Amino acid sequence: MVYFDNAATTKLDKNVLESMLPYLTDSYGNPSSIYKLAQENRIAIENARSSIASIFNAKPNEIYFTSGGTESDNWALKCIAQAYQKKGKHIITSSIEHHAVLHSCKYLETQGFRVTYLPVDKDGLIDLEKLKESICDDTILISIIFANNEIGTIQPIEEIGEIAHEHNIIFHTDAVQAVGSVAIDVEKMNIDAMSLSAHKFYGPKGIGALYLRKNVKIIPFMDGGAQEFSKRGGTENVPGIIGMAKALEIAYENLDENNIFLTKLRDKLVENILKNVPHCRLNGHRYKRLPNNVNISFEFIEGESLLLLLDSKGFFASSGSACTSGSLDPSHVLLAIGLPHEIAHGSLRITLGKYNTSKEVDSFLTELPEIIKRLRDMSPLYDEYLKK
Repeated sequence: MVYFDNAATTKLDKNVLESMLPYLTDSYGNPSSIYKLAQENRIAIENARSSIASIFNAKPNEIYFTSGGTESDNWALKCIAQAYQKKGKHIITSSIEHHAVLHSCKYLETQGFRVTYLPVDKDGLIDLEKLKESICDDTILISIIFANNEIGTIQPIEEIGEIAHEHNIIFHTDAVQAVGSVAIDVEKMNIDAMSLSAHKFYGPKGIGALYLRKNVKIIPFMDGGAQEFSKRGGTENVPGIIGMAKALEIAYENLDENNIFLTKLRDKLVENILKNVPHCRLNGHRYKRLPNNVNISFEFIEGESLLLLLDSKGFFASSGSACTSGSLDPSHVLLAIGLPHEIAHGSLRITLGKYNTSKEVDSFLTELPEIIKRLRDMSPLYDEYLKK
């Protein structure tokens, strides 16, 4: 069994699990209660908040715990927009955002907001000049994904934030795929709001965070108690919070070492596939991409068939975002970078993790060409191509 779908979720680090276990068993107090058992958990939460903030050069009271990246994106987009709607009702985003952002923008359009969806080039990068041209007097929010979850392209975040601040516009970034893989300094990068999710960096599922710069107004997304500075009601997920803080600590302690290792495996995959499998192309920027991301389109085949045959050989990968795996439509990201429908349908996303090995990559590179050949031998499109 070889797991190559770390963009969908990651295996829980054993050290993270160990850090969580006491809060799943003996330290079970509700942090909002006043007795010792509860207040010990309150202290643990605030220590975790401080630890997370320090990694991003943020302040502890700028970290809000959520259920994950989707909630953080929804909260940032919808509630910042509502908080600033008297100033303006124009939002700028990109055409390759995660659906948590795109669908939030579509909802805001039903509430009277205008949204500009910036196009991207063939590598998945936005044009900074087009961003500047899209800014209007009533633009209140720019939301651009840090690193794309499908093709791995990393945007020029610092420059985007600088443009936003020059025009007194709030800048949000969905950093769900970037956190744990890229060093992030919210001050240096001019980030006002940022979404993250623990299960993308070997932490537990069901816990995430929203970084929100102190001077940015936002209305509560969930009404209830006074938790999370009275901005997000609900009893805190103490084990999840502790686990997320531990996972982040491990990720950034070993960031350079892990990235060197993953980049080496990534480049080995890219170079060998492009060399040994005809009629395929790499999607996303060749170098301005996440160290663990490989996204390749193969002509004359269907991605679903490819995944099933890989599964039969013990390789677990994907054709795109796990959040849209039930859709029959081709990836909106691949269409946005200019791929025709038939080629977008034949895409494979391989996302490596720290538990993968060079031996697993070698085994995959041996099996993949045979699987592609088998599928093309059954393809009427490929047969037609050969006849021409």
